[in-house]
Amino acid sequence: MSHTILLVQPTKRSEGRTYADYESVNECMEGVCKMYEEHLKRMNPNSPSITYDISQLFDFIDDLADLSCLVDCTKASGNVVHWGQGAICLD
Repeated sequence: MSHTILLVQPTKRSEGRTYADYESVNECMEGVCKMYEEHLKRMNPNSPSITYDISQLFDFIDDLADLSCLVDCTKASGNVVHWGQGAICLD
């Protein structure tokens, strides 16, 4: 378990910045998926069910002004795998 903080800025307006705190990277990635699913629900309020594929999720992430994850690497042992478009681990 690596404590993870998700920083999100949906648009260029800095007033929209927010963050979420997670106990693990996996929980954080689930949070990103949930954020996208909530976006889809807002865009399709009359749809009883909504489906998407990973490429649509990546497009959503790419369209955000900023999305960053801060991961506590101090407890990690061995190889640390980061999901997403890039990661930096500072020792």
